[in-house]
Amino acid sequence: MLPDTREGILIGELLETISSGQPDRWEAFIRDHFTAEFMGIAPMESHISVFGSLYDQSRGFEIYDYTVKDNQTYIITTQDHLTGLWGKYIVTFTSGSPPGIAGLRIQLAEPPDAYRDTTTLSLQEIAQELERLVNKLHQADVFSGTVLLAKGTDPVLQQPMGFSSRRFSAPNRLDTRFNLGSMNKMFTAVAIAQLEERGQLAYEDSIGQYLDSTWIAPAIGRQVTLAHLLSHTSGLGSYFTPEFMESSRTKFRDVSDYKSLVSNDSLRFKPGTDWHYSNTGFLLLGAIIESITGESYFEYVRREVYQPAGMGNTDAYPLDEPVPNLAIGYEKQWSRRGVRWQNNIFKHVIKGGPAGGGFSTALDLLNFSRALRENILISAEARNTLTSPKPELNSPDYGFGFDIYADGRGFGHTGGFTGISTALEIYPEEDLTFIVLANYSRAGFPIRRKFHQLMNRYEGER
Repeated sequence: MLPDTREGILIGELLETISSGQPDRWEAFIRDHFTAEFMGIAPMESHISVFGSLYDQSRGFEIYDYTVKDNQTYIITTQDHLTGLWGKYIVTFTSGSPPGIAGLRIQLAEPPDAYRDTTTLSLQEIAQELERLVNKLHQADVFSGTVLLAKGTDPVLQQPMGFSSRRFSAPNRLDTRFNLGSMNKMFTAVAIAQLEERGQLAYEDSIGQYLDSTWIAPAIGRQVTLAHLLSHTSGLGSYFTPEFMESSRTKFRDVSDYKSLVSNDSLRFKPGTDWHYSNTGFLLLGAIIESITGESYFEYVRREVYQPAGMGNTDAYPLDEPVPNLAIGYEKQWSRRGVRWQNNIFKHVIKGGPAGGGFSTALDLLNFSRALRENILISAEARNTLTSPKPELNSPDYGFGFDIYADGRGFGHTGGFTGISTALEIYPEEDLTFIVLANYSRAGFPIRRKFHQLMNRYEGER
């Protein structure tokens, strides 16, 4: 199936090594065949963890075909044994002899034509397919969390699985609060849209109108607009800097506590000319909300977003307080000594904020979806502004605080970090809401992949 070349043989060895499930073989392969530059982008334990995740969610795979691009990049189509899902392994080689692996990426793939099922599905059939996959992943201890699929406000699938605390064997429930990761960006964008509708700001305003030099350099403040921050086209970066990683998490609770991490940020490109995901951008939006309203970001979104949307179990809960039904995030750590679980309490923020890290439940997020679709929080015009692409800002797949799905049919956001894998997707024309909240790293990926494939076969109402 693979070419009888040095590259083809090495790809076969790579995939067979991943499928072995043996960390000692993974480490040996990485040391022997990754280039020094590629190996140096992360610690060895991180490379091993990636191999472990690929193995865990596939349990091996079949090779279907391959293509070669520019004689150095091989694209291999595979099917996972565990889930039956299709993917592409994109392997880049050096031009030397022997070739070294200089890059490895994995992408979602549609089934090849010969394997594609084109029969239409009802919503109930989609729910049944998702339920089967979730059960299979849970039985393999690859998924822990909640999956919800709803028509309007009526769930057709709501399935909590696994433990919110592995230490105490506390089960996940429908009212379990999961860390959202970056999904909080939606709430921040809605808050900005509310202020825009009230005439208290304009998307074209420069951020320097609201933030002084203790937040951002004046030259940057004059160039960057609120629209740039909302669409990730500002050129700013992320406050997850070495200073943050080496600091006590207890130092960062209020929005203003992050000033030292962002005040010296620089632009990687001219605002509006490129796209780069920016946590700093959404943190600054939170600071702008505080500047305009004269109250804390947390008080504002609690009163103006969570309460009117009926999100009584949603907030930026501090991790050093005893909050009921709060899920702890976990990640499998693979090494020569075997597998161990590690929680994320000392890795993530102690309290979430405008860019992410808050908590919510599946039912609260369904209420948020309803509030957006029924124009409870903002008008239909404002919602369309947030959830439409911004090609004029070089943001074709992201609006203002919302990802765009299925060629504009849907919108929402994902969240990901150690022990966090979440997504909310809203399809207004079909009146559908899809939610996955997982407290395992990357655990939501295969479920989202499956849902997208099933949606391609959705026939609508019978």
